[in-house]
Amino acid sequence: MTNAADAEQDRLILDSLGRFLEREVKPHVHALEHDDVYPEAIVEAMKSLGLFGATIGAEYGGLGLSATTYAKICELVSTVWMSLAGIFNSHLIMAAAVERFGTPEQKAEFLPRFATGELRGGLALTEPDCGTDLQAIRTTARRRGNDTYVINGTKMWISNGIHGQMFALLVKTDPATEPRHRGMSLFLAAKGPGFAVSRKLEKLGYKGIDTAELTFTDYEVPADRLIGGAEGRGLQHALGGLELGRINVAARGVGLAQAALDEAIAYAQVRHAFGKPIWEHQAIQLKLADMATQVEAARLLTERAAGIYDRGERCDLEAGMAKLFASEAAVNVSLEAMRIHGSYGYSKEFNIERYYRDAPLLLIGEGTNELQRIIIARQLIARNKV
Repeated sequence: MTNAADAEQDRLILDSLGRFLEREVKPHVHALEHDDVYPEAIVEAMKSLGLFGATIGAEYGGLGLSATTYAKICELVSTVWMSLAGIFNSHLIMAAAVERFGTPEQKAEFLPRFATGELRGGLALTEPDCGTDLQAIRTTARRRGNDTYVINGTKMWISNGIHGQMFALLVKTDPATEPRHRGMSLFLAAKGPGFAVSRKLEKLGYKGIDTAELTFTDYEVPADRLIGGAEGRGLQHALGGLELGRINVAARGVGLAQAALDEAIAYAQVRHAFGKPIWEHQAIQLKLADMATQVEAARLLTERAAGIYDRGERCDLEAGMAKLFASEAAVNVSLEAMRIHGSYGYSKEFNIERYYRDAPLLLIGEGTNELQRIIIARQLIARNKV
């Protein structure tokens, strides 16, 4: 496609998505979020829009969208309800692991079903005693015969854990090997005997999306579900998908921050104090200027990371920067929007308190911001050796 054709495609996709969000999501967000209800009807509609196949190649029935376009989709969705972006993003990280590293048979069998949303799921990495340090996982997969592995262990904070059907599951196939990552493998694990959802995890924000603890007790998985067909590559496969995940988290931060900024700008024009709209007071002007600058800077960082990903280049530095800055911007802007709204910002009748509760998740998800800083620093040195 030419650049003009790409731009027109983006416009059509985003216009269609915007109408859907306005018509099908906005009227229901407040009630669904308040009651922490999984948005089944909205998820069915997202299937029809192709969101569960957004980044999956067209040859497998997906939309084959670039990371740049995908980031715009995540941003737009997050201006209305950030949780929805999490529902399809976790699923697409699983799909990306299969598309980038899976065997031809795995791609042919699963990607078309992932693309339609018929088979949905996510990424099962984190454990009760292990988050950022993935090499410390304890879930094991033991080979039994030529065609089966037996898995035992627990996974924690798994998005789509209750309503998803299949997960990219990170395990230790050789717990004793050093370095530890060489003993790690990634499986496609479908729900069945030995695979249980042990509990739903309650959260401060990020409601609606189901987050669960998963347990595996002598769970049997066919050997042909080992992604790539060879043991010892699981950590690399998982981390490869997290580049796209961090771009998604950054885009979510941009969307949430933009929504908070938009509401603050509107409120500042209708709320009066000391005889004039509060936007005319210098204290509010300074806040709005800083908020808008943070949103735009976060958007540009996200677009840059997505562009590098689209070129097939390594982008852990750029994705880390985008995720770090955009998530911090979301927290800062949502807090400033609450201050501008005063008491109304603290009320559950308004959206501002939801933005304020949702934003901190972005500081933690897809690798904490402390980890992002370490990655950024290491990449700076690696790319600028003296």
